[in-house]
Amino acid sequence: MGHEVWMRRALELAREAAAAGEVPVGCVVVRNGQIVGEGRNRREECQSTASHAEMEAIAQANQTCGSWRLDDCALYVTLEPCPMCAGAILNARIPQVFYGARDSVFGACGGVLNLFMEEFPNPPALTGGILEEECREVLRAFFGTLRAGAPEPEQNA
Repeated sequence: MGHEVWMRRALELAREAAAAGEVPVGCVVVRNGQIVGEGRNRREECQSTASHAEMEAIAQANQTCGSWRLDDCALYVTLEPCPMCAGAILNARIPQVFYGARDSVFGACGGVLNLFMEEFPNPPALTGGILEEECREVLRAFFGTLRAGAPEPEQNA
């Protein structure tokens, strides 16, 4: 399957996050052509700084694979990872990272800095711009609604 297939699933998760009033970021971890972990932002829901899409997807992949090492996986995320998530990616030994939109505020893969270019062991190969415009539009629509002062989307029961 192509990269766009996995990014489309990450976009579905990002839209779920937006519908729940969360910053719309979604992530999947893929191993041997199968999703082994997925996540979406849940910081507001969980009131946890660490409840980023990547952190959730990595934790689920760890459980599915039975290992903290994800050295045979690829990670797809709709927004360039922040420093915390980039650190988790490095620690999990994920060899490939694909992201949609660049993050010029918190991006740690080139948006502000690139942790993967530092002298850490096992840096992943990085590819940005996968379905970039669709990923950016989900974010633009979410923040446009917030700026307009519109009520937050209803949460599903």
